[in-house]
Amino acid sequence: MKNILLVDDSALMRRVLCDIIESDKRFRVQDRAVNGLDALSLLSRKTYDAVVLDVNMPQMNGLELLKELQKRKISARIIMASTDTADGAKITLDALELGALDFIHKPTSALDCRNGTFSQGLLRILAAVTDLEPQAPVQTQMPAPAPTAPVTPLTSPRTAPVRNIAGRAGAFTVPEKTERKAPAPPSGKAVYNSGTQIVALASSTGGPKALQAVIPKLPANLKVPVVVVQHMPPGFTASLSERLNSLSEVTVKEAAEGDVLMPGYVYVAMGGKHLNILNVAGKYTIHYSDEPAREGVKPCANYMYESLMDSKFDRVVCVVMTGMGADGTEGIQHLKEKKKIHVIVQDAGTCAVYGMPKSAVNAGLADQIVPLEQIAQEIITNVGVK
Repeated sequence: MKNILLVDDSALMRRVLCDIIESDKRFRVQDRAVNGLDALSLLSRKTYDAVVLDVNMPQMNGLELLKELQKRKISARIIMASTDTADGAKITLDALELGALDFIHKPTSALDCRNGTFSQGLLRILAAVTDLEPQAPVQTQMPAPAPTAPVTPLTSPRTAPVRNIAGRAGAFTVPEKTERKAPAPPSGKAVYNSGTQIVALASSTGGPKALQAVIPKLPANLKVPVVVVQHMPPGFTASLSERLNSLSEVTVKEAAEGDVLMPGYVYVAMGGKHLNILNVAGKYTIHYSDEPAREGVKPCANYMYESLMDSKFDRVVCVVMTGMGADGTEGIQHLKEKKKIHVIVQDAGTCAVYGMPKSAVNAGLADQIVPLEQIAQEIITNVGVK
């Protein structure tokens, strides 16, 4: 049984969250704290399998607690559960940068917390961050040492029907850059024919912080475009893109419908939609579709990878990073049937949650298994610069 520390200043909310957590026999709420100071005292003396942390509290709030834990080098696996996680995307990203592993929007009413969406989501995240075997439909797997050598690819990957989707071309817009950014790219004349490549990256739990260790290391003259599926709800991917853009030489933007892919640009999938890359009038463009969640997530990286099956890219560099579940594996298996691919997987030791990377490794898809700090260099080595 996993021991949980629950931190919330509302007595009613603590009771409701406790009931939800302990409705799953795998968990028990070992201690409850009423604010950050109370939690800091407990975390200084005890170890918990996970901490469910509110943001707005008296005396010491959630962000202040995270800063103090970093200062004192106290390790804790923290999930942010606050109303601010929905209305304050910046606060949520700050929390993730300060060490929180994941977040969930907590309804403002304690009674609304008992709805299936919130309670199931909280238990799913708890299972992931405490390294528990999943309960269907969650597919998170327990951490295990990653192999040190490339794994032989599958000879007969599992197949499944692939959707036929149609997109449309549209205007290409990018956020403003600071003075140190690279100059604007050429107009929409960039057309990718045979002999070209694209980088397609998937990440989930721990991904926002991990992306900050990869994207800012890519040079402005990267020879290819990069598309990213990071599991986040609507409203958060725009803030994530803006933050990455401010740190990077490449241009990072939340992908918009009809965006034409350009080299040296990073396109982050919009939360709540599935991102696809389509060839429209000789140009590769972003198209969103609205199918139900797949692998329990939306956006789902499987759709992104499968949309590249009929592209004219000579090779697709697939990158699978930290995250719960198995998203990416099935899509890469299908992509491998029709395209030349190269798969870079984050190793177990640097993953917040070794679910998605482990799934790709177990499927025999990994060509390289490397620590987080080496992923950017491996991308550059594989695709080159202009």
